[in-house]
Amino acid sequence: MELPKQFIAKHFEKILIILILLGAFGGTYLIGEKSIILNFYYLPVLVAGYFLGRRLGVLTSILSILIVLLCALFFPQRFWGNQEIWLNIAELSSWSGFLILASVAVGTLYEQNEGRLQDLKKAYIGILEILSKYLESTDHYTNGHSVRVSELAREIAMAIELPRTEVENIRVAGLLHDIGKVEISGEILRKAAELSTEERELIDTHAVKGAYILSSVGSVLKGVVPIVAAHHKYFVDALEVNDGNGLKIPLGARVVAVADAFDAMTTDRPYRKGMPPWEAVEEIIGKTKKQFDPEVVEAFKRVINERLERA
Repeated sequence: MELPKQFIAKHFEKILIILILLGAFGGTYLIGEKSIILNFYYLPVLVAGYFLGRRLGVLTSILSILIVLLCALFFPQRFWGNQEIWLNIAELSSWSGFLILASVAVGTLYEQNEGRLQDLKKAYIGILEILSKYLESTDHYTNGHSVRVSELAREIAMAIELPRTEVENIRVAGLLHDIGKVEISGEILRKAAELSTEERELIDTHAVKGAYILSSVGSVLKGVVPIVAAHHKYFVDALEVNDGNGLKIPLGARVVAVADAFDAMTTDRPYRKGMPPWEAVEEIIGKTKKQFDPEVVEAFKRVINERLERA
C-alpha cells in the first residue's frame, strides 16, 4: 500500500492535470457549446503552470491545442457547425495564443515565487545550521554528526527513490535533527559518564523542542518539522500508535532515525568506543521491524555497501 501512496504523492499534480485533460476531451465530444469547451482547457493549463512551472504549463497548453485540433478534424460539423473556415481558423488561433500566454504568465510567476521561497529557506537553514554546528563544537565527540547524518539520510532517501522535494526535506531534517539540544544544559550534553534515566529522558525531549524551534520560522520548513519531531520514535509506533497530530510517523523520520543511529554507533563517546561500520549495520538489521523500518533498512544496506565499495 505504501508504494501506490508514494507514486500518487510523487506525481499528484501530473495525475490531476491528466484527469482534467481527459475531462476536457470528454467535454469536447459531449458538449455542444464550443466556447464552453475552449474555456475549459484553461483549467489544466493554469494548474500545470501553477504547480509545475512554465515549461510543463506550455507543454500542457500545446497538448490542449492538439486535442482541440484533432476533435475539429474528426468532428468538424459538431465542433464548428456551418461557420466559415477563416472564422474557425481565426478563433482557434486567438484561443491558442491566449492559452500559451496564460501558461507562460502563470508558470513564470510560479518560478519566481518558488525562487524567492528557496532563497528564504536557504537563509533559515543556514542560520540554524550555524547554531547546530556551534552546539556540536562544544563537544568534539559529536562534531560533524549532523552533517554526516544529513548526507547519509539523503542517500537513503534517494535509494528509496523518494520525490526530490522529500529528499531535500530529509536532508535538511538530518542537518537540523539535534537543534532542540540548544535548550538542554551543556553539562548534560558533555557529560563523560553514561547518562542517568532522568538525564536520558531530558535529552529525549530534544526532538520535540527542535520541532518547536523549526515551526517558529513559519511555513518555510513545514516539511522538515514532522520529521525532526518523530525521528526518535520506534518503527512499531508507526504501525500501532498515532502521534499527537493523528498522523503516523512520517517515512522521512524513519530514514533519519536509521542514519542517526548508525552515526551514533560508529562515533566514539566519552564512555565507549565507536563500533566498526559492519557491526553497526548488523545492530541496525537486528532491530528491523522493531526500532527501524524494513524498507529503510534495505535502502540503508545498499547505501553502505556502495560506500564500502568506493572506499
